[in-house]
Amino acid sequence: MKQSNKSRRTFLQHLAMAGIASQTLLRTGSVKAAAAEAQGQVEGGLGWPDMAYQTLGRTGFEGSRLVFGCGAALGRRPRDQLLNAALEAGVNVFDVGTGRYYSDAERNMANFLAKARDDIFLVSKSIVYLDEEVGPGDSITPTQAKQGAKVWLEVLEESLRDLKVDMIDAYYQMAANNTDLVGSEEMRMAFEQARDAGKIRFWGLSTHQNAQAVLEKAIETGWYDLAMIAVTPAGWYDWDGKSILPGSPPMTGLAPLLARAREAGIGLIGMKAARHLAGRNFLGWGDEDAFNDHYDEQFLAAKLTAFQRSYAFVLEHGVDAVNADIQNFLHLQENFTAAATSRQYFANTA
Repeated sequence: MKQSNKSRRTFLQHLAMAGIASQTLLRTGSVKAAAAEAQGQVEGGLGWPDMAYQTLGRTGFEGSRLVFGCGAALGRRPRDQLLNAALEAGVNVFDVGTGRYYSDAERNMANFLAKARDDIFLVSKSIVYLDEEVGPGDSITPTQAKQGAKVWLEVLEESLRDLKVDMIDAYYQMAANNTDLVGSEEMRMAFEQARDAGKIRFWGLSTHQNAQAVLEKAIETGWYDLAMIAVTPAGWYDWDGKSILPGSPPMTGLAPLLARAREAGIGLIGMKAARHLAGRNFLGWGDEDAFNDHYDEQFLAAKLTAFQRSYAFVLEHGVDAVNADIQNFLHLQENFTAAATSRQYFANTA
């Protein structure tokens, strides 16, 4: 997937114009004003940086530092124009999930994959569905694990069918919060069965609850190639509280654990890095200044939005890439810029 500098520049100009024009049109209702503002900003030098890449653990894949999170974006309808824009700009890792959770997202991705499959690293995932609900600290019996592994393989078949592909690069244990399941021999055997059949290449997990213990267990087993973790500059994101996990050390304090995971060959993908910043203050959640105490003055002065700042920070403090839910061209541009330029703000970060 190579582009000449000229063709890439032209593409990005057109993409930028589309994003600016759509927002101006919504604000003013004037097509003429929208076209004029878009043209003026592009001619004034608006452009996108080159995407940055990082090897994703033992997969060996040189992945874009921005992962396109497709679950929410594609749940209701195809978004081929948006997906193609990301691909052409340099994003080469796309993450989706089972239709049992993300509605029609996998089906709505199939047309894009029919043309782009050879150019991307495709991730999908499924919860391990058990007959009885279990919590993070509950013990899992071998019978429960065997049943969960069986259903996980069944859902994988559904994903392959809905995506209309023969193979998915990485398939995750989704919403992994129970260390017994993460360390389950039954789950390991299910992965190996699917891998040996050529249906998946790598195994991963995603977690936004009990993440520290889950990542510790993943390191201990040596089985997992990728881990998508809910982490922010202030520390672990808590799915239940939609906030920072009480008692969590800041991300800088998690550095030794993240380093051990990477040393164990696990590619780390951050998620929910900016979720705590969003929302409605009058409902008691959402604060764009929530992470400012974790930034130095130079970083705070950078010309970045609060959301870009959170992505750039987590990228340079322990994760290889960041997964972002992208709903429109402006989201894409904002997230793309943060992932592409994060290294320049932390040149001395180990």
